Amino acid sequence: MAEPDELYTLRAQYWLGHYTLALDEGRQAARRPMPPHLKTEREEMMLRSQLALGHYDLVVAEGGGSGKPPALQALALHAKFLSDPSPDSRSAIIDSLKVLLASPESASNTTLQLTACHIFLGANLIREALQCVHMGLTMEHLAMCIQIYIKIDRLDLANDALNLLKQADEDSVLAQLGSAQLAIAHGRSRSDDAVHILSGLSEQYGPSVMLLNSLAVANMVSGKYEAAEGNLKEALGEEAGGAKDADTLVNLVVCAQHLGKKSAEIEQYLNMLKAGHRGHPFVEGLEQVEGAFERESHKYQLQA
Repeated sequence: MAEPDELYTLRAQYWLGHYTLALDEGRQAARRPMPPHLKTEREEMMLRSQLALGHYDLVVAEGGGSGKPPALQALALHAKFLSDPSPDSRSAIIDSLKVLLASPESASNTTLQLTACHIFLGANLIREALQCVHMGLTMEHLAMCIQIYIKIDRLDLANDALNLLKQADEDSVLAQLGSAQLAIAHGRSRSDDAVHILSGLSEQYGPSVMLLNSLAVANMVSGKYEAAEGNLKEALGEEAGGAKDADTLVNLVVCAQHLGKKSAEIEQYLNMLKAGHRGHPFVEGLEQVEGAFERESHKYQLQA
């Protein structure tokens, strides 16, 4: 097990989705003496927490500018990427990111590589995302490798990355989250393992929107839709913005359909999703299907 340092709690709160608590911990850590590399990491983790809370303007203001460290510049680019879903804007951001990655500092800047991975994943550039983290230089790099390998249906490689993560620190939050993600990916045969892990984390550290969504997905894979709905309704009430969270709303739509809920309830969630997340892949896909249905339906309208 890795020895805890001054930022152990800050990292754990961030990984668990407790972003406001992570900010509070980061402010308290600033009052304690620590080595320069931990001071730099604290600043980066604080900005990442602001990004996760949707404070994009603040991240751009604090991280943007050529005089800023590359890791902070990358976080500013990520904030711009998330705040502007237009294809032209995102293409320009990707170009700027590639220039940043080509700089001499990029080879040793693990936060820059991690942020670039997130941006590339958001643009569905899977190969480029994996290239940023495939060497597994940090535990977070390994955790991202697990997610990417699951995404491309290479559970064998995801398991290899998880084993490396456990070798680094078997008891870490990231190792437990990775185990739960891989268990969900294996389907109903192992989904109860994921429910057990995620329930334990929620009891130990408190529920977050992210944990509740993960738990809901595990319950849905297990066929426990009533339990999943309970998780998601709890996420809606979370102060960390569950009612505005795209994953919560998407999962509520799926769960409501499986439970045979009235169309009015499903439409309510869909309208909330469309209003707050126009650029979300689920919304874009839904609008494409709805548009195709409308075009086809016109062909079969009775002529007056």
